[in-house]
Amino acid sequence: MKKRVLSGMQPSGKPHLGNYLGAMHQHIALQDEADCFYFIANYHALTTVRDGEKLRKMSYELALDYLALGLDPNKATFFLQSDVPEVTELTWILSTITNIGLIERAHAWKDALQKGKKNPSVGLFIYPILMAVDILIYSPDSVPVGQDQKQHVEIAADIAGTFNHLYGETFSIPAVDIREDVAVVPGTDGQKMSKSYNNTIEIFAPADELKKQVFSVKTDSADIRESKDPAECIPFQLYRQFASKEKTAEMESGLREGGLGYGTIKTQLFEELLDFFAEARARRLELEKQPDYVREVLKKGGEKARLIAQAKLDEVRTKVGLS
Repeated sequence: MKKRVLSGMQPSGKPHLGNYLGAMHQHIALQDEADCFYFIANYHALTTVRDGEKLRKMSYELALDYLALGLDPNKATFFLQSDVPEVTELTWILSTITNIGLIERAHAWKDALQKGKKNPSVGLFIYPILMAVDILIYSPDSVPVGQDQKQHVEIAADIAGTFNHLYGETFSIPAVDIREDVAVVPGTDGQKMSKSYNNTIEIFAPADELKKQVFSVKTDSADIRESKDPAECIPFQLYRQFASKEKTAEMESGLREGGLGYGTIKTQLFEELLDFFAEARARRLELEKQPDYVREVLKKGGEKARLIAQAKLDEVRTKVGLS
């Protein structure tokens, strides 16, 4: 029997190379070896998105992106978080047994306070409880996350332990699968690639826009004839994530020997990205013509996920005395 893996993705805009290397690639690879549950976290997005049409569009677009990149709904359960309303009821139930100090220690809340966020919402505060429910309601064996998300899985484990202590064994404690091998992808300015820094290279941008983004990557003023340090060359660091070992070695040698200009490197990076994502880009164009298919995938995924969620919520309701 395959182990169950769970992960959620917020619909936060157009996917970039950092998203792909940091999560999307791993999610798609896992579907061949595990029972994967992947959801679009549109409840979570409500803490920042205040436009209903925008949220619907971004959620649908994220579904398109994942399907285009190779997520197979016959292998993985793919659904909208909001198609499983049981998570909101269980969030309330678990909030009643969660110590406020545990949530006050959550990184997201502390960051909001330290950055002086005006009028932070209750939703932002209890965000970790909703995330805990996202995990616990499906009883996954493991939750693959980056180091920055480790605390959320630990909070889920704490909440599960508290409930189990009060009401008897109910929730399984998932293993934290930290992806140490996930690369920190530099953005066009050299910082970590992030939409919040406006330094991204988008996977599905039109070719002319993609080229513009690639050519905006920061470089130094070294002469074309000078030897260059590959570790300090941002376009090379991006190139090596997608090019073959042979091509990577050839470019690295050219940088060290001199005679290889940044314009040439960026051109090769652009061409490599077009080639690497060619099938996904073509598939996305086809999927755009099939909105009913995309929505049906999410609907069926939600129905499957909801059956599991309902069974767990029924167990909880009985134990706490609601039914």
